[in-house]
Amino acid sequence: MTSLERVLTTLSHREPDRVPLFLLLTMHGARELGCSIKDYFSRAESVVEGQLRLHARYGGDCLYPFFYAAIETEAMGGQVLYRDDGPPNAGAPIILDVQTIPQLSWPSPSRSPVLARVLQAIRSLKAHAGNDVPIIGVVMSPFSLPVMQLGLERYFHLLEQPELFGALMAINEEFCVEWANAQLEAGATAICYFDPVASPTVVPRDVYLRTGHPVARRTLARIKGPTATHLASGRALPILGDLAATGTGVVGVSALEDLGQLKAAARGKVTLLGNLNGIEMRRWTAQEAEENVRRAIAQAGPGGGFILCDNHGEIPLQVPEETLLAVSAAAQRWGRYPLG
Repeated sequence: MTSLERVLTTLSHREPDRVPLFLLLTMHGARELGCSIKDYFSRAESVVEGQLRLHARYGGDCLYPFFYAAIETEAMGGQVLYRDDGPPNAGAPIILDVQTIPQLSWPSPSRSPVLARVLQAIRSLKAHAGNDVPIIGVVMSPFSLPVMQLGLERYFHLLEQPELFGALMAINEEFCVEWANAQLEAGATAICYFDPVASPTVVPRDVYLRTGHPVARRTLARIKGPTATHLASGRALPILGDLAATGTGVVGVSALEDLGQLKAAARGKVTLLGNLNGIEMRRWTAQEAEENVRRAIAQAGPGGGFILCDNHGEIPLQVPEETLLAVSAAAQRWGRYPLG
């Protein structure tokens, strides 16, 4: 099977030849090219070359042209803070006065130089991969993006102001839909919809159901391709049924939860993506990597509906080559169907 065939089979809750493996590596591409993280993400060509090298070295069943989460607020006029050993982060909030929200507007992704780099990278990867390897585009959900637009504390206060909250969601939804569809048009196979604020780790379920849940339903319905919802290490089990009701096909799940329980709740509804602990992965021996992969596959692999991955959506730069090779080898060894 090709990687795309393997993924499509497991998404249909059937068993492919083996469990698909997504190694969501971003910053490791800079290390491959011997450049700084800032220089690496400044050129689409670097990200393309990095992704191709990482795929050749470690295998895996997707290409991941995700630059960094703050690229969306950067396109809106925000600052990006770079560091040598971690992902670029958003600078100061870009909305200084919530009363101005109804008058705000964001640029079209097609007219943003920084987002144009992502689209260029996707087009180039599509030219290399064709229809054999899925290309995963990324958007921040309209419900979670305000953490960078406002700051977390101010955003929590906004949740209790329905008119201003609704105005910001309307603006963010338009941006998200246009940005997601631009990536699909450029050649992305599917869109990862990062929505960590939706997790009960961040807000209670009742708050999510009256705020983020209707936002997700409206937004995902307008994205013209398959979507996966990722809670970026947040817990998913209490809202797994709610997430399925948004129309998403895949849910990224946390290492903080029991994968067997998640699989029982997800069976036939959504595919699970996870849940290797990326933080602990920095310290794994090859034997520990194999044992964690074996355990995850045994818990969630039977019957399809499972993609092996880290639990956050981005593997830390501190995870060494030896560990990544051990994860890849273990997925090949233990992920073959029928599972032994």
